[in-house]
Amino acid sequence: MSESLWLALALVLLLEGMLPLLFPKQWQKLLQSLSQQPVQQLRRLGGGLVVTALVILWWLSSQNG
Repeated sequence: MSESLWLALALVLLLEGMLPLLFPKQWQKLLQSLSQQPVQQLRRLGGGLVVTALVILWWLSSQNG
């Protein structure tokens, strides 16, 4: 992988790790709430996140020429 992909992965892990580190009880409640959601709702959430990420990646790549 290129250096920028490793940087992006590191930033994602940093952001994902900050919430349970700083707010463990709220993070636990969020995970419990998510585990009780219907599968279709979780799929929609995941799909929305993937589409958002792809739009951001497309926008960033178009800004860099």
